[in-house]
Amino acid sequence: MQLVSHYKVWLAALALAFLVSCSPATSTDNPQKLTGNTMGTYYVIKFVAQAEVDADADKLQQKIDAELELINDLMSTYRPNSELMRFNAYQGTEPFALSDQTRTVVAEAIRIGAQTKGTLDVTVGPLVELWGFGAQGRIEHAPEQSQIDAVKAAIGIEKLSLSEQGLSKADPKIAVDLSTIAKGYAVDNVAAILDQAGIHNYLVEIGGEMRIKGAKIDQPWRIAIEKPESAERAVQRVLEPGDMGIATSGDYRNYFEQDGIRFSHLINPHTGRPIQNKIVSTTVLHPSCMTADAYATALHIMTNAEQALAFANEHNIAALIIVKTADGYTELASEQFKPYITQQ
Repeated sequence: MQLVSHYKVWLAALALAFLVSCSPATSTDNPQKLTGNTMGTYYVIKFVAQAEVDADADKLQQKIDAELELINDLMSTYRPNSELMRFNAYQGTEPFALSDQTRTVVAEAIRIGAQTKGTLDVTVGPLVELWGFGAQGRIEHAPEQSQIDAVKAAIGIEKLSLSEQGLSKADPKIAVDLSTIAKGYAVDNVAAILDQAGIHNYLVEIGGEMRIKGAKIDQPWRIAIEKPESAERAVQRVLEPGDMGIATSGDYRNYFEQDGIRFSHLINPHTGRPIQNKIVSTTVLHPSCMTADAYATALHIMTNAEQALAFANEHNIAALIIVKTADGYTELASEQFKPYITQQ
């Protein structure tokens, strides 16, 4: 059996929407631009500071880097001593005390997990590892059903409970991975830093998840949803969403093939297997990038595009779902998303 792997070190390609019509700024231009690395990917911040705002870019970036470093120390699964990894190693039955930051993210993950009946499941990490998309690296062959069943028995968001005292797990083997939501949370926190600094015209992007507010000097911020092609980078649709968080889930660049079958990095926790639902990209708009991040993943994992669209409409979620067809691609927009399309 031959297995072909398709991985990108540049993790932004996993998800995303990218900025258009924004050339890099010089030190005397607006918008100003800050860049760096975090969470195994990159960040880009562009902002327009009003004349009365003392926006020292160096000090601002130091504060942003410190916040992102803190989030990594709390929620990274690549740092053995992070708060999250200490919870994962914890074998006790008493609640594990959490920081306010981690509690916020876990609470939203549990809420959306319950709302989606377990489709969004932050305990699914062991299945991601089993299929070769986690920290342990790629695999040579798809796992056997017996292996999948054994791992499935040790996952389930319903086995987590959050109380005032902390986070508890019904099974000591349960482990939490917040990668489907923590990046969006980090975007929100960086946006909050800019707000506190008196900056109200900005774009924050971390590995493709975004928050935008206000406008550039002479035009609104515009973002482009990427065309779901693995071989090239092209624009599917350009939006002007206003003050909003934007997150996109896509599986067209992170997958492997075995015997002509394509296996996505997105795992359905109900089946224990990579999704096979023809959805190639899901974009969600929400005031909270954290919430948009989680919903984009959940919608993408659902059984089919029709179910995802019905869920988005039922819960008033602004979502654009791109589906692979025999003739190319088709777009399904929720009722909440349609006004953003008619802006063009």
